[in-house]
Amino acid sequence: MKRRVLCIILAALGLPSALFADEAAALRIERKIRDRHMPYLGIIDPVFASADSTEIVSYTRCGDSATWTGHYLAAEAYRYNVTKSPEARTNIMDALNGIRKLVEATGNDMLARCAVPVDSPYASAIVSEESAHGVHVAAIDGIPHFWVGNTSRDQYIGVFFGLTAAFQMVQDQEVHDWVSMLATRMLVALMDRHWQITMPDGTVSSSFIGRPDQQLAMLKLGRRMNPNVFESDYKWRANTYAYAVPAPILVETRDLYNSYFKFNLDYAAMYMLLTSGDSTWIRTHYKNAFDILRKATDDHDNAHFDMVTVAITGRTAQMDERAPRLLDAWLKRSDRDFWTDLHPLYASCNGDDNQSCTVVPVEQRVATDFLWQRSPFQLWGGWLGTTESAGIDYLLPYWMARYHGMMTERLGPSSRPDRRPGRLVSQ
Repeated sequence: MKRRVLCIILAALGLPSALFADEAAALRIERKIRDRHMPYLGIIDPVFASADSTEIVSYTRCGDSATWTGHYLAAEAYRYNVTKSPEARTNIMDALNGIRKLVEATGNDMLARCAVPVDSPYASAIVSEESAHGVHVAAIDGIPHFWVGNTSRDQYIGVFFGLTAAFQMVQDQEVHDWVSMLATRMLVALMDRHWQITMPDGTVSSSFIGRPDQQLAMLKLGRRMNPNVFESDYKWRANTYAYAVPAPILVETRDLYNSYFKFNLDYAAMYMLLTSGDSTWIRTHYKNAFDILRKATDDHDNAHFDMVTVAITGRTAQMDERAPRLLDAWLKRSDRDFWTDLHPLYASCNGDDNQSCTVVPVEQRVATDFLWQRSPFQLWGGWLGTTESAGIDYLLPYWMARYHGMMTERLGPSSRPDRRPGRLVSQ
């Protein structure tokens, strides 16, 4: 009844109902994240007792907690800019605090993948799953924690993407102070070790050498937040290496299927490089890299990539049409990891049994943690339907679309009920 009255009022005022309908879906997802996906302030995914149960028996995907906490931070930063919601600001501060814990954990200002209290009832399962990455113990805020090492570049890029969005979207000195503190600590530690991600025992888990795009993307935030420390280094590196930024992007776009997550990292780096100012010479090289990336992925029906593109280049009629369509399709998906096999619907290509010849519609794609970092050509995957994804892959493009005024002209899923565990059935 309340919704019907609200819609009548909106119609009388000439206002669109999609704004409120889609926001209701976003807010349900955000409550779910706070209830079930952030037990220790970093994003991890619950495992349920069975496919039709809501009893949490374990947690998984802790190894990617850093990057998804960064993406969640970005989503809440856009939400706060649009709504000025006190809840969004609380979520921002909690995500920043969760990232701080990952920086504190290592003891050398490098970033951990995730951290959970030693006395957590889920600790043993997480430690077992992440043992290949190396599990260590450290006191964080005086409490013993297990933390996962072998940190990769994607964890850093996800975190810096979130920090950059928070700086740009949230005009709040406390938030800026936290962003500056975290970015400074991580950047100084990386630069002191010549851009090598170095664990406390001296082992190098990954390196930014050969990735001028990612180095400059992170340095650019440092320059904006702490110019006394990073201004000269950014300018020197940008003037020296900007011409090389397109090179790794060109190499990666030669393979549009394998390791598709690389494109999520590329878009994050382009967001950091191109949503703030630079000299014409430097920006031209960054834009050349982005144009290569966009040309390769523009037809992939990827809502997140589209929103990053809008942030860089502005709205287009194509984007205005595609954004609500893709987000509505996302809402038709299950948030559980049910096994999906699309072979009855789509032929495989290039001699790869798991690669379609055409882009798979969003609502049919294989279950995963963050849909937009998975190949839209994937034909099979998933598991038992017991793991729940967070839904950041809806929140982030949704709030970015709201910020850019793209969700106010089309009717959304105004009568859609809460999403329930459900199986994608091949036809």
